Amino acid sequence: MATSSIRVLLVDDYEPFRRFARSTLERSPYLQIIGEASDGLEAVQKAEQLQPDLVALDIGLPVLNGIEAARRIRKLCPASTILFVSRESSADVVQEALSTGASGFVIKAHARSELLAAVEAVCKGRPFISRLRRHDLAEASNPGAYENLRTNRVFAPLQQGTESARRHEVGFYSDDRCFLDDLTQFIGATLNGGGTAIVVATESYRGSLLPRLQAHGLDMGVAVEQGRYISLDAADTLSAFMVNGMPDRARFLKVAGSDCRSG
Repeated sequence: MATSSIRVLLVDDYEPFRRFARSTLERSPYLQIIGEASDGLEAVQKAEQLQPDLVALDIGLPVLNGIEAARRIRKLCPASTILFVSRESSADVVQEALSTGASGFVIKAHARSELLAAVEAVCKGRPFISRLRRHDLAEASNPGAYENLRTNRVFAPLQQGTESARRHEVGFYSDDRCFLDDLTQFIGATLNGGGTAIVVATESYRGSLLPRLQAHGLDMGVAVEQGRYISLDAADTLSAFMVNGMPDRARFLKVAGSDCRSG
């Protein structure tokens, strides 16, 4: 890393994570935190004002998501390097993030061990992609894989019968806001890609989720009318497909299929 100070703008809507990132980066004598932002629009404004050398940018931001913020920052601050730091860990999201011209992507779960290394790499002009799932790592090891990640589109509809279509993922969250942020992004991506989202949740979660999706520019009235957004009560739905305390696949498909057709 160069001996001159590298000026960093931190962007994350979760203040405890900004504190962690600041304390981590300040361990390096070559890094100077010159500003912080908590939403995407503020990030764009501060980047234009401060012209930082590096922008450490979250994706799940209010007002303006991190990917769109990155596109605007690239136009306003072409000399600024962008490093995404996000809870997202799917190859699709990494692809979309890097397609903005960003130089790297760190998964927050790995930030404690990777953040400084990622900053050092991208500031030297080297790409950095956080450790992904085993299948994604195999792809990333192929020649030209990084360039492919930068150009492929995210949120393409899954092909029926593929391995990806049968994949299940589990997330654990420290608070409701983190959970709703990730769920909003996941469902928004599904609906934007022409897919259907079936949400089985408590009334409070369902009530919080709908306005968040609308705030992201989605026409939820149309999605509901088209049967592409199906919201089901957790207690009622679980009782319909649980057998001896375990989910029954046939009953679940019957419940989901019935609601899809009725939508």
